Amino acid sequence: MNFDDDFKMLIGGELGAGTATFDVINPANAKAFAKAPDASKSDLDSAVSAARRAFPSWSATPIAERKAKLVELSNAIMAQADGLKRLLTREQGKPHGDAEFEIMGAAMWLQGAAALDLPVTINEDSDERYSETRHVPLGVVGAIAPWNFPMLLAMFKLGPALLAGNAVVLKPSPFTPLTTLKFGEIASQILPAGVLNIISGGDALGPWMTAHPGFDKISFTGSTQTGRRVMASAAPTLKRVTLELGGNDPAIVMPDVDVEKVAEQLFWAAFQNNGQICIATKRMYVHKDVYEPLKEALVAYARTVKIGDGAEQGTQIGPINNLTQYERVLGLIQDAKDKGYTFLLGGEKSDVPGYFVPVTIIDNPPEDSRIVQEEQFGPVLPLIKFDDIDDVIAKANATEYGLGGSVWGNDDDRAFEIAQRIASGTVWVNETQHLSPMAAFGGMKQSGVGVEGGVEGLLEYTNAQTLVRKKRPLTA
Repeated sequence: MNFDDDFKMLIGGELGAGTATFDVINPANAKAFAKAPDASKSDLDSAVSAARRAFPSWSATPIAERKAKLVELSNAIMAQADGLKRLLTREQGKPHGDAEFEIMGAAMWLQGAAALDLPVTINEDSDERYSETRHVPLGVVGAIAPWNFPMLLAMFKLGPALLAGNAVVLKPSPFTPLTTLKFGEIASQILPAGVLNIISGGDALGPWMTAHPGFDKISFTGSTQTGRRVMASAAPTLKRVTLELGGNDPAIVMPDVDVEKVAEQLFWAAFQNNGQICIATKRMYVHKDVYEPLKEALVAYARTVKIGDGAEQGTQIGPINNLTQYERVLGLIQDAKDKGYTFLLGGEKSDVPGYFVPVTIIDNPPEDSRIVQEEQFGPVLPLIKFDDIDDVIAKANATEYGLGGSVWGNDDDRAFEIAQRIASGTVWVNETQHLSPMAAFGGMKQSGVGVEGGVEGLLEYTNAQTLVRKKRPLTA
């Protein structure tokens, strides 16, 4: 497979370039390196029609066969992992090691989804009647994936949607369309025509999809602001929605932690993927007894981390993915400077080409500061000192977001008790960012609607149908 050019959309089992293109930028140098197809409304209509045609046969396919196709897709991704990871690094910016982790994670997520089953609940089995509730596919799903983990988060949607018997139209982010388009080439050799369609396009394509009457569901991962627009656009046709949205995830570091053991873990909790993770630690509340040694340990470790082009050997943190997000992160840093906050590390603008922002750690900014209250989605972390557990829990929960959080301490039971008081969809104790295809993942408050993963996530792609059969009266 050629990973350097010839990027095509997948519509109705056929690969095509479309009639227009747009540039894809390498964030490590801010230069265009490839062109992706720019789907028209006609292309979207064709993809939806192809999915509609494919749905009856696919939904009638035994679930064991649908599972086998997911496993076959998984194996095919792993077979092409080297080319896919290199392409992913060029368009997303993450280091090759992280890109490989994402590609392999995408493959394993499909296998995890294939291990799930659609439950059947027997409500009554009496002399008078038999009643059961089963789960049937919705129809055609529009899946909209983000740029931070374009392959992995696409599989969060494709695995359960296809397993449940739906047909899918997948749209990758215009910042990172290429790896997903190459996945389309792989899928075209495995899935029946029209079961999966992949179209790429600019900012207009997403709203076209959410308003399109041919979709029965939209599954979207992205910002809370865009999620609100998705829900509003889906409302006129009562499309089902799953929305995995933003987070301002708190970490609470207890006074009994071993600073030397947790400093590196806490650093990567915030800065993995350059902080461009919805469940990255965005606010780190540190008990006053360990605040000074921990901030020194974090800064010392940060100075050892190599930032650069993800394609270069040894790079651990790459650039911000796109210009819009780059400028937003710089704006938050400038606001902190204007307010006179103390920078323990970073804060300066990089002078190398590309969207690079140095790792930046801010010392105890006020609770009402932008860097504490807003989701930065970049390599900037506020450290905040606390001394009262009830007060810090209240501050951790005082946000419109509720996606993830974490508690760190040597007393596991105490940390687990505190975790139960955090108003987030997932809360980790002494780790973070661990997700599983066997466990539900979703947000509270304005961090989302619905869940992905686990049986709960699978059921998001179904309607519940109850069947009731009146039994014939017994004859003498």
